[in-house]
Amino acid sequence: MENQASRKLVEEMMVTDVATVSCLATLRDAMDKMRECRVKSLVVEKRHASDAWGIVTYTTILRTVVQEEGDVDLINVYDIASKPAVTVPRQLEVRHAVQMMLDLDIKRVIVSSNNELEGILTMHDIVSAILEKVED
Repeated sequence: MENQASRKLVEEMMVTDVATVSCLATLRDAMDKMRECRVKSLVVEKRHASDAWGIVTYTTILRTVVQEEGDVDLINVYDIASKPAVTVPRQLEVRHAVQMMLDLDIKRVIVSSNNELEGILTMHDIVSAILEKVED
């Protein structure tokens, strides 16, 4: 018999209070926002309606600063963001989202509907939900 947890939809686990950052923000702005929101990634806003969402993470920022000797006050988030970010629909079963994340070796996906931001789903959210079920 199939486990009920494997039938959960993305919309049941996604975070809807998504921390975003302007594509023109500097890396310092992004780091400040991450610290303020207590998150490890930000969704990078689109430049215009037909643009794609992006994602910037602590790892991406650190790699830019250390490996490329980037200046946190001169580099824009848009220049280093993973773009287009991988998106999934809210009605997708979580197991399919997880398989995609594993296949692509990514830790988070954007949840969107009609090219509008609905939420974000991270491996951390999924593991936390699994652990919560195990503890019940």
